[in-house]
Amino acid sequence: MADFNEYPPDLPVRDALILRNHAAAESAHAVVPYSASDLTRPNFGPANPFKGSDEPSTGDKRKNVLTGRAEETFISEHTFRAKHRAVERDGGPEREFMTNKQQKELARQVRAGREGKGSATVADGEGSYVGPWARYRSARWEEVEVEGGRELGSDEEEVTDDDGEGEEVVESGTVIRAPEVSLLRREEVERQGEETSVFEGSEEFDYLGRGYLHVPQDLDISLTKEVGEVTNFIPKKVVHVWRPHGKQGNAAAVTSLKLFPGSSHLGLSGGADGLVKIWDVYRNREVLRSYKGHNKAVTDLDFMRQGGGRRFLSGGFDRKVRLWDTETGQCVQRFNVGKTPHVVKFNPGSENGHEFLAGLSDNRIVQYDSRAGNETVQEYDHHLGAINTLEFIDDSRRFMSTSDDRSLRVWEYGIPVEIKTISEPDMFALTKSAQHPSGKYVLYQCSDNSIVAYSSGSDKFRQNRKKAWRGHNAAGSAIGITCSPDGQFVASGDTGGSVCFWDFKTCKLYSKLTADSSGGAINCVAWSEQETSKVFTAGAKGEIRLWD
Repeated sequence: MADFNEYPPDLPVRDALILRNHAAAESAHAVVPYSASDLTRPNFGPANPFKGSDEPSTGDKRKNVLTGRAEETFISEHTFRAKHRAVERDGGPEREFMTNKQQKELARQVRAGREGKGSATVADGEGSYVGPWARYRSARWEEVEVEGGRELGSDEEEVTDDDGEGEEVVESGTVIRAPEVSLLRREEVERQGEETSVFEGSEEFDYLGRGYLHVPQDLDISLTKEVGEVTNFIPKKVVHVWRPHGKQGNAAAVTSLKLFPGSSHLGLSGGADGLVKIWDVYRNREVLRSYKGHNKAVTDLDFMRQGGGRRFLSGGFDRKVRLWDTETGQCVQRFNVGKTPHVVKFNPGSENGHEFLAGLSDNRIVQYDSRAGNETVQEYDHHLGAINTLEFIDDSRRFMSTSDDRSLRVWEYGIPVEIKTISEPDMFALTKSAQHPSGKYVLYQCSDNSIVAYSSGSDKFRQNRKKAWRGHNAAGSAIGITCSPDGQFVASGDTGGSVCFWDFKTCKLYSKLTADSSGGAINCVAWSEQETSKVFTAGAKGEIRLWD
């Protein structure tokens, strides 16, 4: 064994020891060095997937430079410049290393250099709320004179003085105080209110000095009989059209429509123009009075049953509820509810007839007393979405509410804990409601293009699966519904400009009349309580149609 190099380097250990012992006596023994690739070669286990059959090393495949592997990539110009400026602001590549504690301390110093956010309760003046727009206590730049010929640096900017006459330079972040005249005007408006009312009819009083609230007695039909005594029929044609809302040539949509309780000789409508108007149904069929107080669209109206409709409520997108005198037009009370009142409803009972509920957009139902001023009597806040409808049941001892959270809840009046919650996975949002004259059911406009009924005459509040009225389109809009005074028919608007009539017992669609040829939604439907077939419809076009 004179030449040790003729043996392979991967000789087994046992054979290598034998050869070493045989070659120990030889003086000319050559030590064979093992290479790095031989030492890193796996002795046992699966094959290395990163190593080819002809490649001697495992890691060489991953490396294309001395220290590792470099790959090409793409970075947008915006991202690159943003990262570059961030590094430059911190001192560039030669900046000193900062620990997390030092970085937090620097951020704290930057925040401390800004003025306070102010108080959210102060609107103007010192200490008013400025939030994240608070300015810095001292300027963060320094003005220096640049010698001629020197170029400006990347963090320098040339400032020129403009001698503009009458121009005032306002520093960024400065909160400008409103003029004193505007502040005085605002205080005066808040103190006195800006509600006005104008009589637009031909005669405010008759020859006996009676106002338009007096139920006429010289008509061919009696308007003082008990509601529900007459048999109702489905109307066939349009008798009259009112256009009370909007300016000439630019009508505003009608958002709410109510009839005078008991006699239905007057109609009350609220529009997207923020006005509430009352109009005559029988005599001259003219607009009698307009009530101006909301600066945004009206959401809902409701007459006060106690007192025979001499007062009514109006809610608007200006987040206020106003109580009006129907005959004089005076705003009796203003309620700052804080959020948009989607629905307002007076208690129809005689004991609590001066109280009302307002369903708000912030998931709450608030209860007010019209005699106690702008103070909340009770609050119901178990809903998880904006309130859509309110209906009093069980002689006004309970009420039902629906919301955008796709649930229906039953409450004891005056107790902020629901006694029944109906929330099924297959339920849709219930947007409008109408109570059946029998008091056994409450009908709801469902967002799946159907009308459903829930029992309300007993302690078992549940949906009547046998009653569902279909054949119209109501998805995406709050389409109003109503029942005939005798409980025989169900009427509803349509997003395509139609008004539909069904039979209450059989749920059969009897008639579908075109109320708006242009295809505007009909979102208000009201049935006269004294006539057999007089129905009022209104919608997005701004027209109020009387059908007979």
